[in-house]
Amino acid sequence: MFMRAAHVLVFDSGVGGLSVTAELHKLMPGLKITYVADDEFRPYGNKSEAQLKARLPELLETLAIMLNPDIVIIACNTASTTALHDIRAALTVPVIGVVPAIKPAAKLSKTKSIAVLGTPGTVKRGYVDDLIARFASDCTVNLVGSTKLVNMAEQKLSGGTVNMDTLKHEIDLIFKPHHIDAPNKTKVDVVVLACTHFPLLSAEFKRAAPYKISWVDSGTAIAQRTQRLLERTSGIENNPNPYNIAFLIGPQTCATRRKAFATFGFDSVIALKP
Repeated sequence: MFMRAAHVLVFDSGVGGLSVTAELHKLMPGLKITYVADDEFRPYGNKSEAQLKARLPELLETLAIMLNPDIVIIACNTASTTALHDIRAALTVPVIGVVPAIKPAAKLSKTKSIAVLGTPGTVKRGYVDDLIARFASDCTVNLVGSTKLVNMAEQKLSGGTVNMDTLKHEIDLIFKPHHIDAPNKTKVDVVVLACTHFPLLSAEFKRAAPYKISWVDSGTAIAQRTQRLLERTSGIENNPNPYNIAFLIGPQTCATRRKAFATFGFDSVIALKP
């Protein structure tokens, strides 16, 4: 048994990490979660590797000192595939990164034709190429990058309407060069959501897809990994009412955004001036 309530810091460029906190809450309802969104620097997907490495280790080190979490989760594929090593070197607590779910997608695919939908900053990284070589060498893999979908997820959770025409245009490349009328054995049948923002658009993706496919992400795996690490470090105390806070670096919060965070279990949303 844990001697105190475990505390996890979830970090993302925006609201995408809420898809991860949802899985954490399901597995560990009493977990205390502090969320930090780096709104000032979003989107990460169009930032260079040098820019991210220059910003993130120092920022995460400062946050870890201020908030004193047991574990830090980098709930951003772009940050994880770019600066995870440097962030871990800067911190003294365990750091969990997000790995695109290419391995389970390859196992799930019956046609052996899958797609990886992420930000441009994720899909062009050598880390993703390595995952494909290790776990999906028997698959045709279509890499698709989009920053517009990140903005659409942000708008959705701020009370905005998702433009389905724009969304359809963004995911259309998933199904090329495999035409929707191609034989079933050559169609993309599994899509990896390699950005934590994208599970927040799952309902829209299913509506926009030209045929039924499977959409997979890393949220459940991250939650399970977190639980295992906490069991070896601080443990989990039965705390049915943890007070969870979200800090947004940059813009002022609005009522709809506060409501969105409240829906995901956050009691307070605080804007931090950079």
